[in-house]
Amino acid sequence: MSLPEPERKFLVDRGIAHEVVVDAGMTCVLFPGWVLPSGLSVARTDLLLRLAPGFPDVPPDMWWCDPAIFRADGTQIPGTQSSEMHLARTWQRWSRHFTAGQWQPGRDSLEGFLALIRAEFALASRMQAA
Repeated sequence: MSLPEPERKFLVDRGIAHEVVVDAGMTCVLFPGWVLPSGLSVARTDLLLRLAPGFPDVPPDMWWCDPAIFRADGTQIPGTQSSEMHLARTWQRWSRHFTAGQWQPGRDSLEGFLALIRAEFALASRMQAA
């Protein structure tokens, strides 16, 4: 399995550093040193996407970070309390899911998913502790 050509081309054309690895039947896209907005516990993290066979017709589900990310005040971000092992590393799972029909096969892509991830990181950086 590899990344579909339009997705690979997007990453290469934009100069987005990445590595593609197959793990447990999933196409894993690793983005080393992903830059995070201020307001979070670290400035950079390795970002991992695990894409099921059939992507982009099959929507992505969740993403993973190493090191784990918290708000700058040390509090946890909702939906990030679980850790999983992938690629022989422990990753913080960001549990985010599309609702039925939200991901549009033939229209949605890695570019849009990365934009959503950036927006979620920005939202997390602005969250107030409960």
